[in-house]
Amino acid sequence: MTELLHITERSLWEAARERGAYEMSTRGRTLQEQGFIHCSLRHQLPGVARVVYGDHPDPGDLVVLVIDGDRLSAPVRHEALEPGGEVFPHIYGPLPVDAVVEVEPWRPGE
Repeated sequence: MTELLHITERSLWEAARERGAYEMSTRGRTLQEQGFIHCSLRHQLPGVARVVYGDHPDPGDLVVLVIDGDRLSAPVRHEALEPGGEVFPHIYGPLPVDAVVEVEPWRPGE
């Protein structure tokens, strides 16, 4: 299994489960606006959470989607957000809910 991670708000994930696909990129931005779903590898997740959700009023509302990259039909590209920057996995299409193999509560500081 190729493990990719995406941190999001619980309500957004619950809505995606009802629709059958998740289509958010980063906090408040949709796949359509961003062009991809921003993901992380396990070691990148704390930094991403700080940048994207550091000011979130209820960190207990956040969940980590554990994605089996082998279950995706959309392409995954490993890209830096800026030249010479850290490389992150990006999903260039909707995330089917059946590609999410686990939903973990976000625990800041772990």
